[in-house]
Amino acid sequence: MEIIDRPAPPTGLRRLLWRLPIRLYRMGLGPLLGRRIMLLTHTGRVSGRPRQVVIEVVQKDGHGYVAASGFGPRADWYRNVMANPEVTLQIAGKRIQATAAPIATGEGAEIMARYAPRHPVAARQLCKLMGFAVDGSVEDYRQVGRHIPFVRFTPRPTPLRTPAA
Repeated sequence: MEIIDRPAPPTGLRRLLWRLPIRLYRMGLGPLLGRRIMLLTHTGRVSGRPRQVVIEVVQKDGHGYVAASGFGPRADWYRNVMANPEVTLQIAGKRIQATAAPIATGEGAEIMARYAPRHPVAARQLCKLMGFAVDGSVEDYRQVGRHIPFVRFTPRPTPLRTPAA
C-alpha cells in the first residue's frame, strides 16, 4: 500500500454530485440505493443544526452498522458525529436512532481486510479515490484500514409504548 495523495473532502461541483443521493432519500427513493448506502442525519458541531450525508455501510454486525470516513478525520460528518454522537440512520426504508463511536485502528484494519474481498471493485475504487495505491492483497487493504477512521453506529433501544388507558 502506498499513499499517493490524500484528497480533501469534495467542494464545488464534486460536492454537489456527492450529495445527489441525499435528494433520492428526501424523495422517498432511498430504498433504491440498497442496504449498503445509508443516510446519516447528525448535528453540526459548530452550528448545532441538523446535517445529512450519504455514506456506505461497510459492515453490519450484532453491534450495529460500521462506516468508514474515506476523507479521513477531516470529513465534516466524522468530526460532527465525534462531537455529537446521537444520530439517525436511514437504511433502505428503515429509520434507526443510533449512537456513533470511533473504532480502534486495529479493528478498522480488520474490517477493511474483510470488506475488500467481498467488494473488490468497490474497494479498489474507494482506495483510489482516497489516494491509496493498493496491490489487491488483503494485507494492503489492512494497511489502508489503519489510515481510515471507522465509526460504529449502535442502535439505541426504542422505548416500549404502553397502551393508553
